[in-house]
Amino acid sequence: MALDSKIPSGPLADKWTQYKNDINLVNPANKRLIDVIVVGTGLAGGSAAATLAELGYNVKAFCFQDSPRRAHSIAAQGGINAAKNYQGDGDSTYRLFYDTVKGGDYRSREANVYRLAEVSANIIDQCVAQGVPFARDYGGLLDNRSFGGVLVSRTFYAKGQTGQQLLLGAYSAMNRQIGRGKIKMYNRHEMLDVVKVDGKARGIITRNLVTGEIERHSAHAVVLGTGGYGNVFYLSTNAMGSNVTAAWKAHKRGAHFANPCYTQIHPTCIPVSGDHQSKLTLMSESLRNDGRIWVPAKKEDAEAIRAGKLKPTEIAEENRDYYLERRYPAFGNLVPRDVASRAAKERCDAGFGVNKTGEAVYLDFASAIERYGKEQAYVTHQDANNAALVKKLGQEIVKTKYGNLFQMYEKIVDQNPYETPMMIYPAVHYTMGGLWVDYNLQTSVEGLYAIGEANFSDHGANRLGASALMQGLADGYFVLPYTIGDYLSQDIRTGPISTDTKEFEEAEKNVRSQIDALVNNNGTKAVDYFHKKLGKIMWNKCGMSRNAKDLQSAIDEIAALRDEFYKEVRVPGTENEFNEELAKALRVADFLELGELFAKDALTRNESCGGHFREESVELDGPQKGEALRDDKNFTFVSAWEYKGAPKDAVLHKEELTYENIELKQRSYK
Repeated sequence: MALDSKIPSGPLADKWTQYKNDINLVNPANKRLIDVIVVGTGLAGGSAAATLAELGYNVKAFCFQDSPRRAHSIAAQGGINAAKNYQGDGDSTYRLFYDTVKGGDYRSREANVYRLAEVSANIIDQCVAQGVPFARDYGGLLDNRSFGGVLVSRTFYAKGQTGQQLLLGAYSAMNRQIGRGKIKMYNRHEMLDVVKVDGKARGIITRNLVTGEIERHSAHAVVLGTGGYGNVFYLSTNAMGSNVTAAWKAHKRGAHFANPCYTQIHPTCIPVSGDHQSKLTLMSESLRNDGRIWVPAKKEDAEAIRAGKLKPTEIAEENRDYYLERRYPAFGNLVPRDVASRAAKERCDAGFGVNKTGEAVYLDFASAIERYGKEQAYVTHQDANNAALVKKLGQEIVKTKYGNLFQMYEKIVDQNPYETPMMIYPAVHYTMGGLWVDYNLQTSVEGLYAIGEANFSDHGANRLGASALMQGLADGYFVLPYTIGDYLSQDIRTGPISTDTKEFEEAEKNVRSQIDALVNNNGTKAVDYFHKKLGKIMWNKCGMSRNAKDLQSAIDEIAALRDEFYKEVRVPGTENEFNEELAKALRVADFLELGELFAKDALTRNESCGGHFREESVELDGPQKGEALRDDKNFTFVSAWEYKGAPKDAVLHKEELTYENIELKQRSYK
């Protein structure tokens, strides 16, 4: 099957405008005749459901949480990008477009990214109108801060709670439509299959997580806004319920899965403390604006800290290695996430790690506290040479900007980050890969759409910080409502889609069969046993760095683990009740297939780019020695995998990427 990205012709800056001028529309009276299913109620799904219902479509929205406002978008802390240039520091639509493509190591689709940059400014206006409490400066204007990988300040934020506030905005818009009867909300429902009729997505099969009931739901189109698959690593910053099941079921029904190996390792996570952990906690990247990252310059100092004989505050400034500032002076602590993560791993692997496991570096706010304190002392006409006063004033400013993050850190680690530097280490955070979509956000299954983190389209091989919220809301509020309308204009005479067909019957039968097999399996091992084993394989062999030998080993080990899972897993309880172990088993079964495809994709891509670092592909000399080395001659394409019965049999399709507006060159942040 040939991939057709359906990118409009014409100059890059005119594509989206011309596209909207040319598409077919559905008039308001006909919208009332059309049903749309939206799976997932995070920023992408929630904004899409609210907007489609506002337009007049009949929307059925599904989430596995007890409320849409508990979607994982709530955990995004740092901010949302938009090219408004409020700071007057040279930002523009083109600059945001360029930074996004460069940050993704030139592995994203130009047309989609430019459209994202175009509509970004509208998002802020939309959210302000909803009442989202963005931070403001002294004069009352919206404030901005900088994020990794860029040289401008374009990130709008609400303290360290940006995702939560944006989600509440989308949730309030959804609630208005629920009240009008335009959205029918299905909480505590998990999608377990896509139903295709005559090649088109016409519905889904769900399981009521409270009663265990299997249900059929039909619509004229299905939209997946179900997030990413970072929990294939078991330990990640994702919520424990986050999973790949909806996207994977769509893949098995014909939707190509794109770039599964592109996974982002976030550099500012609270380090792992032991095998007892079930998830990791992210400290917002916004902290890198003011926090300086360092390790002891002397290995003996690092060893003394690990042994508890030395405190970080006792190490003199000249004995500290601010390694990001040393290696990347142009960007310093604000290098992209993949660069910062690999640099932290390199220092810790070399023996300079600072916690008991040796896998942590410091994120220090002492300089920022002093800087802000002196500034505040001058503003308030107090003594800027009074160290105690300066420290007190500086801490108050830092608390205003990051207070909830500092409070969260102290609760988890039991250390006061105002007095002692935070400890951080990279962890799995976001997945740039996802379902392949064209310019319309439609997958390779007609009538099936994927938005937000569930698709692959905008971030290439590495997402810039604060761009996840931007993509989710752009897709839901401003892109999908146009593109899906063009498709649905052909369905105004179709009428309601019946669920009493052989296609729905077959899909339901398949779901029940898998559930029965798991519940009646006479195994002896818990679901978490297999998930943890999968996670260790993924982290050790498909994590921050990868090589051909380990990737092939991972493929073999995951296949063997999957066989063991179906023989040995034990799921207590029954299918007709609230059964979290059953829900977990269904999700882990899909992770065990995705993990193999992930490793296969990583093995196929013998280059380093963004979050995918192959040890065989590094700069051997020159100023970039040791850095990731892309292979633009052989790998400037999107890997789109077609399901053929098993991950090992998946067929690779390539969407060649063309760059007409940006010069391809090796990334440099020096």
